[in-house]
This record gives sequence, C-alpha cells and structure tokens, in this order.
Amino acid sequence: MTLLRLALLSLLCAAGMTHAAPPARVVGLGGAITEIVYALDAGGTLVGADSSSIYPPEALKLPKVGYYRTFSVEGVASLKPNLVLASDQSGPPQAFEQLQRLGSKVVVLPSAPTLAALDQRIVGVAAALDMQARGTALVDRLHAELRELKPPAQRLRVLMVSSHTGKMQAAGEDTAADAMLALAGATNVLAGQTGYKPFSAEAAAALKPDVIVTTTMSVSASGGVDKFLAQPGLNATPAARQKRVIVMDDLLLLGFGPRLPDALRQLQAGFAARPVAAAR
Repeated sequence: MTLLRLALLSLLCAAGMTHAAPPARVVGLGGAITEIVYALDAGGTLVGADSSSIYPPEALKLPKVGYYRTFSVEGVASLKPNLVLASDQSGPPQAFEQLQRLGSKVVVLPSAPTLAALDQRIVGVAAALDMQARGTALVDRLHAELRELKPPAQRLRVLMVSSHTGKMQAAGEDTAADAMLALAGATNVLAGQTGYKPFSAEAAAALKPDVIVTTTMSVSASGGVDKFLAQPGLNATPAARQKRVIVMDDLLLLGFGPRLPDALRQLQAGFAARPVAAAR
C-alpha cells in the first residue's frame, strides 16, 4: 500500500473518530466489518449494510446498499447514518468524499487477511463506536483461542477451489484462502501462483491434493457435493476419490473476521477426518 493511500486511510479514520457522542446510526460496508459490530454487541446501532453482510442472521434483516466494492452512495445516504464503517476495498473511491459532504463520518478499515490487520479492524471499529474496552477484550479473547489451536499431526496438501459461476478457480498466494491454509497448518498446492486463477482439468489432476476445500456457494452452484467433485480434473484427484472435501460457509472461511478461531477449528477437524474408502 502506498504512503498516499496510508495517509488517506489515516485521515478518514481520524475524521470518523471525532464523534462528540457514540454514533447511533451506523452502516457497515463489508461482511467482516459488519460482523465485528455484532461481535462487540453493538448490532443495535446498525441501520444498514452491504450485501456481503450475511452474519449473524440479524444482519440479513438490515436494509442493503449493494455490494461493498460498488455500493450505492444514494442507498447509504438514504439511511441517514452518522457513521459509515468500510473495508478499504469499498468503492468507488469518490464515494467516501460524497458521504462526508453529506454529513456522514467515514472510518476505513484494512482488509488484509492477516492477524495484524484483523486486530486493526476490531480495534478500529471499537474506537469508532466508542467501545475501546470491548475491542481490546475481543482481540484478547481471539488471540487466546488461537493459541489453543495445535498444528495437525500431518501437513496435508490442500487445493482451495471456488466455483460460483460454474468455472473452477483455485486460490494461490496473496489470498485469504492461502492465509487460512497456512494458519491451519496445511500446504497450499498452488503456493507458486498469485491470486485466484482458472485452471484446467489436467492441472487439477496433476496437483494431487490430499484434501479439497471449497465454499457452500460453490457447492450449491455445482448442484451438490457429488456433482462438485465429479467435475473434470477434480474427479481424478486423490481427494475426490476418497471424498476428502471440506465445505464451509463463504464468510466464515474467507472473511477473516472475529470467528477466525471457529473457522480454523473447522478446517483442522476436516483435515483430521478419516478418508472415505474409494469406490471399487
């Protein structure tokens, strides 16, 4: 991130934290950001959120303002928030300036899939809500849970696949998926690749993953787990033959939010599960 970008974020954060009183009308832009508000027991302040804000169930009832990367300024403004909490991937870029001109304070939080950035997200949201003590307690509890996690006995080779549109994409480095695998003690079979990229049936078969990890949306788009694993390429992998597939909620797996310890426990439990005998 450039110095200019860092300076901009600092200015926006400073602008958002000069409340004379705790904010009463808050809009969350980014599923993990909204989830942090609820984790701080401040869900009652939320008057709206973006479409990626799907947890907890109460978030589904909030008025939606579009997807956070391309949210509707008019939609946010219509909710008359005095605070907007946003992922630094929210946009378009000029939208924050428009919201500030309309009288809303804006706090922009880092979205990087790292523990340090997660701490900053929690502390930043808590400070904006004038709940610093709750933020500190949440960070301390999260790290205590993470310290209790033990690395798996065997470091498995894992393929993380997304297939929302019917075309498979696999996660390489510099992704939340790769960061999750590293924290869970697994090896990403596509560690030499950067970002999400399409891959061929031949490439999938050659990778020979022990386990495949994917999301509920990807499985639903494929018509179920069996059809997902039957896709060309995946069906030739050891993981598919033994039905070693871990399916997790999209936001839990990739959101890098306050449920991170839960996500890692689910991953590790999946890694420890016994392989299903291959059909003859």
